[in-house]
Amino acid sequence: MDDPVLRVQSQLTGRDRVLLGWLYDHSVLTSFQVATALFPSLDFCQRRLRTLYRLRLVARFRPQRADGGSYPYHYVIDQLGAEVVAASRDERPPRRDHARVERRRWTSTRSLTHRLGVNGFFTDLAGHTRTHPGTGLLEWLPEVVCQRAGAFTSRQDPGLVRAYQPRVRPDGYGRWVENGVEVPFFVEYDTGAEQLSILAGKVDGYQELFGTLERAWPVLFWLPSAARERNLRRVLADVPLAVPVATG
Repeated sequence: MDDPVLRVQSQLTGRDRVLLGWLYDHSVLTSFQVATALFPSLDFCQRRLRTLYRLRLVARFRPQRADGGSYPYHYVIDQLGAEVVAASRDERPPRRDHARVERRRWTSTRSLTHRLGVNGFFTDLAGHTRTHPGTGLLEWLPEVVCQRAGAFTSRQDPGLVRAYQPRVRPDGYGRWVENGVEVPFFVEYDTGAEQLSILAGKVDGYQELFGTLERAWPVLFWLPSAARERNLRRVLADVPLAVPVATG
């Protein structure tokens, strides 16, 4: 019997595999985000995305603007693409309706703007590395992985530490390298919808996490405006901080 996963393997580039992995892990990316992160030009990117779409590796949709017109294409993993990623990772194949459920989820969810904001932060970092030698985005983990028990532990940690499930829910985790220096970090992406006191309160969850792990990494609050950043810093000034916090 013809196996579509085997048939399509020879048509994939290394860049295709990175993109499919990102869509599988991070759910949705716009054509502009894909171009920024992986391609030398938007036109080149769009041509390759059309090819992947025709191969049924990715699916796409275009949300409508409230004031008329539409946004750029938003890309999600298609079923064959999900099966390719699972096979490359030696994981169990995804359920048969995996891609359809994910596609419907992101075409109708109110959290699309937030997810695209988080993903845009990381794709901008990836794009930066293409033109700045000595830099690299070595790791990018989504929210769901950050919440798993043992996500940030090692085999040397005690069993109770490896079984600990974080109470905090980071929007993402990354590992950045520049001139040989690696920096693991968490991202809290703010759209401006939450009260600043709630945003600042997330620091407690990180303090608990780092206290359990007995190691700490920077937590970056990424905000929509300079004014909101200043206001958050004023709120954080009244909070006893036992973790490294940055804003931007």
